[in-house]
Amino acid sequence: QVQLVESGGGLAQPGGSLRLSCAASGSIFSIYAMCWYRQAPGKQRELVATMTSGGSTNYADSVKGRFTVSRDNAKNTGYLQMNSLKPEDTAVYYCNADSVVVPGGVYDYWGQGTQVTVSS
Repeated sequence: QVQLVESGGGLAQPGGSLRLSCAASGSIFSIYAMCWYRQAPGKQRELVATMTSGGSTNYADSVKGRFTVSRDNAKNTGYLQMNSLKPEDTAVYYCNADSVVVPGGVYDYWGQGTQVTVSS
């Protein structure tokens, strides 16, 4: 059984920073991509950032230059450093482990979500 546990959300002021973490545990051979999504009230879930096991990254236009995705493959942990936060970044942030190789197959897994609120 694979679990993703997120941490690091909370309240930040506009212009401030937060760092989210997503730790995957269980019988994991490899994780192709660690992804971060967010969902604001009344809006669809959107992809924020992705990092593959090879180090390739991709960002939504709305966060380019402000957010940085990283991962520690040895620890099966992903990170999202969020700088220059804006009120429109307020949302529940979810991590997603894409194409996780475990005994018996390849699956995707989701974290429980963590609230990020940007407000003065």
